[in-house]
Amino acid sequence: MKKVILFSIAILMLSACSSKSQSVNSDKKETTYVNNFKGEKVEKTVDEWQSLLTPDEFYVIREKGTERAFTGELLGEKREGTFTCKACQLPLFESNTKFKSGTGWPSFYEPIAEENIASETDYVVGYARTEVMCARCDGHLGHVFNDGPKPTGLRYCINSLSIDFEPETKEP
Repeated sequence: MKKVILFSIAILMLSACSSKSQSVNSDKKETTYVNNFKGEKVEKTVDEWQSLLTPDEFYVIREKGTERAFTGELLGEKREGTFTCKACQLPLFESNTKFKSGTGWPSFYEPIAEENIASETDYVVGYARTEVMCARCDGHLGHVFNDGPKPTGLRYCINSLSIDFEPETKEP
């Protein structure tokens, strides 16, 4: 009997994990992302990153800097689409998870896929915060906090300089 119960729990956990990582529910339409991070890291030298990024982007993405609040061009972005890593184009957030937090940075309550975001604790400001990075290129994105809206209660506070926006294309 114990084996049956344990097997049932394992099946439930696996099905819940696989469905969350493969699709995002957006107004009842299912979107599958074939570009989820699967372990193939993007590694470049400092010179290569500097040639690909502007000085401000390099400061934020590679040196873990922060843009000034309310200055990022993607803060007010309201169109439907996908926010990707500026350094390696890995899809990170859907526009339907973006919300107005009032903090001065684009904020999202959920990434496209958990495996696309890496995190670690930093103490840069004198207390523990959870830094979030692109899992593919280790580019600094911002921080995640536990004061976001439902359904996750999370607020991914992201630098505009760390992300690009790809508007959704409507098929005729």
